[in-house]
Amino acid sequence: MVDATAVPRNRGGVGRYVDSIVSALVESGTVLTVVCQTHDLAEYKRRGINAVAAPKRIESILQRFLWEQFALPRLARKLKVDVVHSPHYTFPIFMRTRRVVTLHDMTFFSHPKAHTVLKRRFFSLWIYIAKWMKVVAITPSQATADEFIRVVGGDKNRVVVSHLGFNADQFHPPTAADIERFQVQNQLPSGWIAFLGTLEPRKNTAALIGGYVHALANVPVSERPALLLAGGEGWDTAVNPAIARARTAGFEVRKLGYVPLDELPSFLGGATIVAYPSLGEGFGLPVLEAMATGACVVTTEKLAIPEIGGDAVAYTGTSAIAIGAALISLLNDAPRRKRLGAAGIVRAASFTWRLSAGRHREAYLLAADETAQLRLSSTVETAIDSGPHSAVA
Repeated sequence: MVDATAVPRNRGGVGRYVDSIVSALVESGTVLTVVCQTHDLAEYKRRGINAVAAPKRIESILQRFLWEQFALPRLARKLKVDVVHSPHYTFPIFMRTRRVVTLHDMTFFSHPKAHTVLKRRFFSLWIYIAKWMKVVAITPSQATADEFIRVVGGDKNRVVVSHLGFNADQFHPPTAADIERFQVQNQLPSGWIAFLGTLEPRKNTAALIGGYVHALANVPVSERPALLLAGGEGWDTAVNPAIARARTAGFEVRKLGYVPLDELPSFLGGATIVAYPSLGEGFGLPVLEAMATGACVVTTEKLAIPEIGGDAVAYTGTSAIAIGAALISLLNDAPRRKRLGAAGIVRAASFTWRLSAGRHREAYLLAADETAQLRLSSTVETAIDSGPHSAVA
């Protein structure tokens, strides 16, 4: 069983992860039930996924957490599932059914000031609980697994690294018509530089705004690409003042909020540059999705990002001056932008949800087979090609 009740209506990174891995698991032959919020039930069933809805009251965060702890174990017993997969840090404590939890990143430890105090304490506690209870953990990168083992003391034999993937039907190079349509709809006469992510301190968005201003200070106003910030509002109190300063100085910086999935290829692939100067990532899904659209990406070499970007992206430091210098270099080098865009498409193709599903199935097998202490195979195809499996029900 996969517990998808924490997925919000607007599909950010975690939502896209849950939706995509569930579909890939079903396609690989895994016998699977998804428990979801009522507003997601019809869509899961439309996609041919066996799903059940939790009570509507769990749209409240507190109610959802209480339901997870006390009602989800009863549902698991009723459905006679072998493994329950909790895909976002928390999981039922008082449950005999085997558990798997996804730990998306360890930045609560490596970058504590980038999170609110409440969020840092809450999720750090649950990461430790996963370690103490020896719950099988899925991490989206080797960097995250290494941090879990080194900093938290997690058991390396109970950690499964599963890189995320991207949906080729959603993320692909846009057509010229798609780009023009997005440009006209958003009244962008000189193109744009794109950022995608929640506006939280870890994403380093205020430094990006400062770097953008620095990079374009000597460019005529009529020729400056706008800086478009897409994603949830978040809690970075430095972003709005940085935007205000930039606008006062005559620079076009906009917050677009949530951008629908079907518009993201045009937003990312049509951008002159996609900038993602994060201070640290457990994976960096926006980097992968931008690469898949053929975008020229500039990002940082922090934590997991080099695992994803390799040599198909440009790298920068995290200060406004460093980001500005990287933007200037790319803006003045169209051939390099084109090379990076082409390399990104090729590299992104190696990150598939099919491969990720194979690793998830290995985690489910590891959790289900406590006595045999299953050793993880180094070849994910073995798990994928082994036929239907009832590790989850």
